[in-house]
Amino acid sequence: MGGDYAPKEIVAGTVAAAEELGIEVFLVGAEKIIKKELNSFRLKGRRITLVDAPESIAMDEDLLSLRHKRHSSILVGTELVKNGLAQAFVSMGNTAAITYVSKRVLGNIEGIDKPALALLIPTMKGVSLLIDVGASANCQAHHLVQFALMGSIFMETALHRKNPTVALMSIGEEKSKGNALTIETYRRLQKSPLNFIGNVEGKDLFKGAAEVIVSDGFTGNIALKVSEGVIETMLAMARKEIAGNFLAKIGFLFLRRQLKKIYKKIDYSEYGGAHLLGVKGICIIGHGRSSRKAVKNAIRLGQKIAHQKLQERLQERLQMLRRACQEAKV
Repeated sequence: MGGDYAPKEIVAGTVAAAEELGIEVFLVGAEKIIKKELNSFRLKGRRITLVDAPESIAMDEDLLSLRHKRHSSILVGTELVKNGLAQAFVSMGNTAAITYVSKRVLGNIEGIDKPALALLIPTMKGVSLLIDVGASANCQAHHLVQFALMGSIFMETALHRKNPTVALMSIGEEKSKGNALTIETYRRLQKSPLNFIGNVEGKDLFKGAAEVIVSDGFTGNIALKVSEGVIETMLAMARKEIAGNFLAKIGFLFLRRQLKKIYKKIDYSEYGGAHLLGVKGICIIGHGRSSRKAVKNAIRLGQKIAHQKLQERLQERLQMLRRACQEAKV
């Protein structure tokens, strides 16, 4: 029920995921509305189960609404994971509500105080992990150290990056640059067992300067949204210029294949969503503007993480790194 194009695009993406991935998917939400959308698809051979959740949390509602909505789709969906009926929860809904409910229902991993949204972003060198992109806006230095630990382990286990480089997002490369939070976090990360390489600025985000880029959720979310806005604006400007110039149209025909490859790399729908790291269960939060393609790929991401047993490996490795941090008095 969450997202700007729900439930139409959510249902369409779910049907596509069930068909292409060959998995069973629970559609959680207002049953009558979902059935109406499903009627436009031929469901023969597709394993889709409806789970009625008559209430939903709107994108502009605050967390107080959760107290009065005990049958919301977010709560019901998260409980499916807790009870072992589902391996992952995927939603394009209210990020704050999903984070709050996931913490309350699933609980945090031992040693993690705040969960963080980890998103793979395209770079000149492949992909990097940006963490946090919106789950925890108000952070202290030890929270960012925890984000760095989780991000490093994610890259090790999910993408097989040995000893991944870790950087801290700040307003300058020097360790003295930034606010009190980044300066203290820099000091702690320097003492940690992680492969910390220092600060990176916003302009370095997509250069691949580090494999893990750490930020508080407020800063990370703004950086992400600004980047999306710039990309969309540049693409719109390019289309406008090409449409008004005959020679540009001819040039576009020669470059079309290469441009498609570039667009695929920067298209958020290819990545599906961000993984909420730090809770005892798989939770994928997608973009509010998610299309059916983005929904399908978010479900694909949840399936991949479940198959890789990333949660179990994350918890095991985290305990080892936490002990190393404690010995280093980080």
